[in-house]
Amino acid sequence: MYSFKNDYSEGCHPSLLKALADANFDQQAGYGEDVYSEAARKLICEKIENHQVKISFVSGGTQANALVIASALRPYESVISAETGHINVHEAGAIEATGHKIESVPTHDGKLRPEDVHSVLQKFEDHHMTKPRLVYISNTTEVGSIYSKSELEQLYQYCQQHDLYVFMDGARLGSALCAKDNDVTLADIARWTDVFYIGGTKNGALAGEALVLKNESLQKDFDFHLKQRGALLSKGRFLGIQFQTLFENDLYFDLARHANAMAMKMALAFQEKGYTFLTEPVSNQLFPILPNEVIEKLLQSYGFYIWKKIDNYQSAVRLVTSWATPEDMVEQFISDLKSL
Repeated sequence: MYSFKNDYSEGCHPSLLKALADANFDQQAGYGEDVYSEAARKLICEKIENHQVKISFVSGGTQANALVIASALRPYESVISAETGHINVHEAGAIEATGHKIESVPTHDGKLRPEDVHSVLQKFEDHHMTKPRLVYISNTTEVGSIYSKSELEQLYQYCQQHDLYVFMDGARLGSALCAKDNDVTLADIARWTDVFYIGGTKNGALAGEALVLKNESLQKDFDFHLKQRGALLSKGRFLGIQFQTLFENDLYFDLARHANAMAMKMALAFQEKGYTFLTEPVSNQLFPILPNEVIEKLLQSYGFYIWKKIDNYQSAVRLVTSWATPEDMVEQFISDLKSL
C-alpha cells in the first residue's frame, strides 16, 4: 500500500537532517535569535527582494493562520475566505476559537477575486455586524489551483482600496511557484500581500513555516502574540536551520519541482484514459474524476481521499505527490491505472 494522501508522510530531506546534526552541539541564543535563523531570514529577504519585512518561524500551518488572523484583527473584525479555504474546513475552528468569524464565499476553483470580496462587503452595513478586515487566500488553493500575477495584483489593489489586509497561506507555496504556467515570483507575493508564509512542512522540512510580515502595522508587537500562543520556540534554531538549508542552494524549489513533475506524469495518464478533472492539474495536487469501480480497485493498492461525489457513478478523488515520491511508484500507479 503506497499513500498519495498528502505531502508530509515522509520525514525530511537528508540535507536538513545533516544540517541539524552538524549544528547539534553548537551553542546558540534561543527564541529564533540564533545565527542559523538570522541566515535563513537574510536568504528569504533576498528572494523576496525586501529587507524591511519581519520574518518569524513557526511550527505549522494552523498555528501560522491562527497567529496572523488573531494578531491582525480587532475583536469585532472578521476574515473573508473561500468556502474551501483551509481555515474554513480543516482547522477545527481554530480561527473561531480566537474570537473571529469567517465569512466564506463559494468559488468554483478555490480562488478569491475582487468581485467575491465585494459580494461579502455588500452585506455589512453597520456596527450591528462584524467588520470584514482581512482576506485569506492560499496558493496553491485547497483544490490545487494557483493565482496568476494579474489575479493577485488585482485582488491586492482592491483590498487596498477597501482597507483590507491580504494574507496568503503558503503551506504549498513551493508547489505553486513551480507549477505549470505559473508567472508569480516570491517577490511578487511580497509585493501584493500584507503577510504570507512559506511552507516547509509540506516541502521537505520536518516541520516549520516562515511567516513574512510586510505590513508594518502587523509587525508591531507580533512577538508578544508569538509568545502568548506558544509559537516562540526556545530552540528556534530547529526551524531556522531547516529554512537556511532549504534556501541556500534553491533546494526548496528543487523539491517542489520534483513533486509537481510526479503529479504531472500521473495527470497525463488520467488524460490519456479520457478522464477529466475537478480542477485543472497544475501542481502536486490532482483531482481526477473517476468511475466509482475504478476508485475501489485503486484503493486496494494506494491510499488517497475521495474528495467529492459527482453523481451516483463517479467521484472526484485527491492524490498528492511529495518531494520524496519515487518515480518508480508513480510508474507503477500509472501501469495499474491503465490495466483497469
